[in-house]
Amino acid sequence: MRIVETIDVISAGSFFRSHQWKAACRQVKVAVGFTDWPHGTGRFTIRPEKHGNGVMPIKIPCIRKLKEVGWRTEELPKLPAGVLTTGDLDALQATPSGNIGFEWETGNISSSHRAINKLVLTLHRGGILGGFLVVPSAALYRYLTDRVGNIVELRPYFPLWRAMPVKNGCLRIIVVEHDETSKTVRRIPKGTDGRARR
Repeated sequence: MRIVETIDVISAGSFFRSHQWKAACRQVKVAVGFTDWPHGTGRFTIRPEKHGNGVMPIKIPCIRKLKEVGWRTEELPKLPAGVLTTGDLDALQATPSGNIGFEWETGNISSSHRAINKLVLTLHRGGILGGFLVVPSAALYRYLTDRVGNIVELRPYFPLWRAMPVKNGCLRIIVVEHDETSKTVRRIPKGTDGRARR
């Protein structure tokens, strides 16, 4: 899978320049690069059918790679201040400076807004010092479940999130895209509820 855009929505204070944040950014970049479909092929190939593919299985190789390099992906510890809970995250890294959260968005656009709002508010309150949110590009979105969170519909709200007073902390949105398309590759399975079957 390819990263086509990296957006630092919030980069306040000294943490943005810290060794811990830079190391986390490198680890996340590598983990995203390990995301493939079908799993085990080393490339992310998607069947080019409008809203024809699911989203839940996509993040599995990435989360597995983060776990290999020390991120917590199961039984995450409680976060201190804020509205974000570890149930809202796919992975968490505890650093000497503070916690860094990671979420690969697989819900609809409303879910994406909630995810960012929770990350920003918890940054504001000091519950985490860093956060990552992975979303599909416009090119990838057209092949995924209808109305799944995507960069096109989130971008207009960047000024709102950037206006939140955060003294020290980072929020990075990572936009991802497939490596190639194939009409013969199997579809990514869809879930069984909500919009997943649409």
